[in-house]
Amino acid sequence: MQKILVSRCLLGHRVRYDGGASGPFDLLQQWLDEGRVVPFCPEVAGGLPTPRAAAEIPGGQGAEVLDGQASVITTEGEDVSAQFLSGAYQALELVQTHCIRIAVLKANSPSCGNVLTYDGTFSGVKVSGEGVTAALLKRHGVQVFNELELPQAAAALAAQN
Repeated sequence: MQKILVSRCLLGHRVRYDGGASGPFDLLQQWLDEGRVVPFCPEVAGGLPTPRAAAEIPGGQGAEVLDGQASVITTEGEDVSAQFLSGAYQALELVQTHCIRIAVLKANSPSCGNVLTYDGTFSGVKVSGEGVTAALLKRHGVQVFNELELPQAAAALAAQN
């Protein structure tokens, strides 16, 4: 059975930076019931607490953090790039261990965003780009979707079965 990596916050786990959750969603619950879901939060896995200061990538995107050309900075000015990178590589290890080809990750996150992320000014402005974990998984052939793209994720899963 094809497994799917899913952001823990989308499953109702209170691991978001603000201590909240974003789910659960019916389709994700169905996949959880089927035993397909591998839940994961790269920020918590990387060693960050819940709640934690919001973080963004000033002047860059996740791929640039992976390449050492940008940093992940909190609202308090702390560089948390090492924790974001650790979480991303732990996610990669999970997808390789479980032969995962599809991930459903939290939209807009500096870790998990797959289409948009915040611009690094902490002003709510979003720009095209990917978070650190999403960029790493995409580099390794994983199809990354967000919670607004669940029908597309379901279609990709159906095409693999």
